[in-house]
Amino acid sequence: MTPTARLAAAASILDSIAQSRQPAEVVLKAWGQQNRYAGSKDRRAIADRVYKVLRARGRLSWIMGGREDGRALVIGSLSALDGLPLEEIEALHSGDGYGPRPLSKQERSRRAAGDGDLPGWVASGLPEFVVEDFKATYGEGWTEQARALMAPRAPIDLRVNATTDVDAVEAELRDAGLAPERTPWSPWGLRLASEPPPNVQALDAFSAGRIEIQDEGSQVVCALAGAAPGMTVVDYCAGGGGKTLGLAQAMKGEGRLIAADVVRKRLDNIQPRLERAGVEAELVLLGQNGGGLEALNGEADLVLVDAPCSGSGTWRRRPEDAWRLTAEEVERLHALQVRILGQASKLVKPGGRLAYVTCSMLTAENEASADAFEAAHPEFFPVAVTAPWGGEGLRLRMSPATTNTDGFFFALYERAA
Repeated sequence: MTPTARLAAAASILDSIAQSRQPAEVVLKAWGQQNRYAGSKDRRAIADRVYKVLRARGRLSWIMGGREDGRALVIGSLSALDGLPLEEIEALHSGDGYGPRPLSKQERSRRAAGDGDLPGWVASGLPEFVVEDFKATYGEGWTEQARALMAPRAPIDLRVNATTDVDAVEAELRDAGLAPERTPWSPWGLRLASEPPPNVQALDAFSAGRIEIQDEGSQVVCALAGAAPGMTVVDYCAGGGGKTLGLAQAMKGEGRLIAADVVRKRLDNIQPRLERAGVEAELVLLGQNGGGLEALNGEADLVLVDAPCSGSGTWRRRPEDAWRLTAEEVERLHALQVRILGQASKLVKPGGRLAYVTCSMLTAENEASADAFEAAHPEFFPVAVTAPWGGEGLRLRMSPATTNTDGFFFALYERAA
């Protein structure tokens, strides 16, 4: 493909991402399958352009006069991100072959005028409604948090199965041509660079269950939850099962582990992961109102609620989600989180514990949801947790800027005996 054809393809893919709820990587993969003529270098160049645009979408839309279509965003990226002068941008838009059509008078004038003074929220790379939240939470350090959250590709973190020696897996990955590093906070974590992107699922260590893909922050919250052998543990919002596997590792095959979710497909996807890791868990489909575990009320030693959230802590992996989120959706999620916490708390026995986790960076989904739960459930009192990097507190935050993990929030409660 010519450079101009790659630009046209990137613009088309960006439009497809905007019109769907699918992850960008899924849309890119589908495009590649439908356009077999595009070679691996073409697909890589197109994907790089798409992700560069997604991470700078607010800025690029601003400098293109508020336009959000793929063509405008690509044109803006050539100027703002690549630093090309107007003449070179025009040469890439000659309309020849499969390339994009020539610049319009308005597009030419926008680029000739330059970027101008960017508002603070535009320069941050975050959606406008998120900025005030970041300022209130992080103070003067909010811009560092924003830059790290919307930074280029995050590393690939792996969790080594407890039945496997970490040193042995590290050596195995090196023999496979990779360069793993130990994660600083999780003793079971290995980290791979994301450039070039490794095909972890093709590794023997993955297919044999010696490793799982899991961000170090997720590994840390699993450890802080305090699952132990012999316990009855419930992963109340199991999702893809990553934390279910982490809890199973901590339980060492002793006790009762239940993974529950409201979506059957998610539970079906957990089963092969359990088999590959050589662990067991009961899979329970919940009703839309959370029913399905009433027989366990007051019986669980630990209930982990990895609540549905905006996923804002993972925007460095899925930058497209930043531009799909609205303030109204955050408020809806907050109400849902409080309701789920109330339902899950019924399962906890006297003296048992409830762990609340999100992969969000937003106060409404973190501290505000925890506050609402505490106000409605005085029988649960906060438990101080010690972070692996030092310090103790009732609530814990992680972020790309502070811990080089995805963004996470963690709070732990104990039910009065």
